[in-house]
Amino acid sequence: MWDSSVFLSTLTPKFYVALTGTSSLISGLILIFEWWYFRKYGTSFIEQVSINHISPWIGGGETTAESVTNNSTPTTQNMPECKVWRNPLNLLRGAEYQRFYWATQKEPLTFYDMNLSAQDHQTFFTCEGDAGKAEYEIMQTAWRERNPVVRIKAANNAIEINANCAPAYILLAEEEATTILEAERILRTALKVAEANYKKSQAVQHQGPIMEGIFRRDTNVLIYIKRRLAMCARKLGKLKEAVKMFRDLTKEIPPIMNVLNIHENLLEALLEMQAYADCQAVLAKYDDISLPKSATICYTAALLKARVVAEKFSPDIASKRGLTAAEMSAVEAIHRAVEFNPHVPKYLLEMKQLILPPEHILKRGDSEALAYAFFHLQHWKNVEGALNLLHCTWEGTFRMLPYPLERGHLFYPYPTCTECADRELLPTFHEVSVYPKKELPFFILFTAGLCSITALLALLTHQYPESMGIFASTTLNWFSLPFHFVKERLETIWPCNLLQHLSRI
Repeated sequence: MWDSSVFLSTLTPKFYVALTGTSSLISGLILIFEWWYFRKYGTSFIEQVSINHISPWIGGGETTAESVTNNSTPTTQNMPECKVWRNPLNLLRGAEYQRFYWATQKEPLTFYDMNLSAQDHQTFFTCEGDAGKAEYEIMQTAWRERNPVVRIKAANNAIEINANCAPAYILLAEEEATTILEAERILRTALKVAEANYKKSQAVQHQGPIMEGIFRRDTNVLIYIKRRLAMCARKLGKLKEAVKMFRDLTKEIPPIMNVLNIHENLLEALLEMQAYADCQAVLAKYDDISLPKSATICYTAALLKARVVAEKFSPDIASKRGLTAAEMSAVEAIHRAVEFNPHVPKYLLEMKQLILPPEHILKRGDSEALAYAFFHLQHWKNVEGALNLLHCTWEGTFRMLPYPLERGHLFYPYPTCTECADRELLPTFHEVSVYPKKELPFFILFTAGLCSITALLALLTHQYPESMGIFASTTLNWFSLPFHFVKERLETIWPCNLLQHLSRI
């Protein structure tokens, strides 16, 4: 019979050093890979492989297949997808984003975000009727160019060919203008051109699908220019002019209006004017159960209700006498807003640093929270006591949502895809806010412990080879005792020549 004690006695300390050192190296590499995967994708690679590939082999595949076939999970059926929306308050690239880059040498926009904008511009500012028109064909390729210098040069070339090419003026206002005043000047020129083009295409829109497409394109261009002009007026402090333009635009009904969400621009401008009654009237129209929600809608509703009670609100007095009906309404509005987007309060309370918002946002995500807080933080500061009320009450929302990924209170469960999408939309120098806060996966902790223990054993074996050799032999002998005991018991029960009897049979 094989004797383990003889085998162990032949092992030298160098063997133990090599064994523990190799184990430490392998577990360290696994730890580094697991940490990198967790930081990038928010989950453990080993857990993902176990769930997606190993579990079906063990027996989970049939159940999964049946549940998918029968569509038995109502939560999965009703969960909205993580759709990326255009930021209604997106900044001008040349006059704002580019100046930030000049000052910090940090890219404020990601390629993914800019690529989405290029797709939007191609969708709204091009049509089939552009075929054969050199200036519009140039603009079709200009939107797809990655180099801003090339895009600007292409827009100038298009204007040289045809001075009535309105999309070219849009590109120059967005990217070549380095100040808001300069952008406004280019947009006013673009407005004259767009209005003339719109009147021409409106007269012939019924002469075929191509002419109808040209009319639709000219309508989109005209609305976009008016919106940008209104935003420039807002930035330059001409609030009444901006509000009037935004109100006129909200009366339009073309498909592009579903993307621009101009009512959010209107709300922001009215808050800047402190026209709270007008804000309430706008909310009454758009804060409807049948319409999609946004952080602007939910937090503006909370701000207007907080404004009524915030100035005299005291948490000590409220804890003694209880909340009044108005205070309860304000707290419930804050809880509703926090449930919709839990990332916003940290920016409003300045617990987290703001950066320039992206051109696209993910509703209920960190990108939407940034875009909202960037423009609305001052409005909360203008209402005395509003931030204090938010500070005292916002964390109470999470007591109502013990499992936010599985069940919501007033909204759908919080989507699990926001983190990955926000990492694509937001620049790398920004630390993306994650909700709910994820704990380190078990396998990262396990590999960290394994790496540390094996590295310590390798060091001790190298420094004290004889003592560690005796310790290893003793430990292995101690672990082998149960097996020796089982072996002896089996030998007493079975005859020694059992194998010979079985071979004869």
